[in-house]
Amino acid sequence: MPDRKKIFIVDDHPVFRKGLAQLIDEEADLHVTGEAESVTQAIQLIQNGVPDLVIVDITLKDKSGIDLIEYLKEYFPHLPILVISMHDESLYAERVLRAGALGYITKQEMTGNVVVAVRQVIAGKRYISSDMVDALLGKMMGGPGGDGQSPIELLSNRELEVFQLVGQGFKRGEIADLLHLSVKTIGTYRENIKKKMNLKTANELMKHALTWVLSQK
Repeated sequence: MPDRKKIFIVDDHPVFRKGLAQLIDEEADLHVTGEAESVTQAIQLIQNGVPDLVIVDITLKDKSGIDLIEYLKEYFPHLPILVISMHDESLYAERVLRAGALGYITKQEMTGNVVVAVRQVIAGKRYISSDMVDALLGKMMGGPGGDGQSPIELLSNRELEVFQLVGQGFKRGEIADLLHLSVKTIGTYRENIKKKMNLKTANELMKHALTWVLSQK
């Protein structure tokens, strides 16, 4: 299908990948040519055949989707990336744009807007919701809410990833294994998170992380 743009999907839910692929394949100018559920698998497959666009979720089997975005922008700097995620746009959109993605769309709004977002990002243009545009402009202009510094927004990408894993019930050693880091390093991240979020104990950290994870569903 030489006239159709090649789309590669990276998401850890097979049912979602199937539905998204069907939605895209209905378009005469678009075609899904590959899928992956993890960062490692995505890198291997994309290296074998670079698509015209990669669609990435934030939460993947082995690492964060932001890690994948940063890798792709380093080794395939002209490859357009669109993020489709269940996570709150106000928290993640700015992070993924900074990492190198061109667009962010939530899974809740996907059905009606994904094709528009795909075409816009393939054309080299940014795609985010109008609400997010207003929020980002507010930050730039220093308007109401312009500082935007809620405690969780102060976390780095890695700290946010650790915070999420804490909320999902993973212990320190398990998080170290998942992120391929030392237990000591994870301990440092946990202390940084507590400091930025003004939390005193590990129990407070766990409760806040659990509450946040549940709010994302």
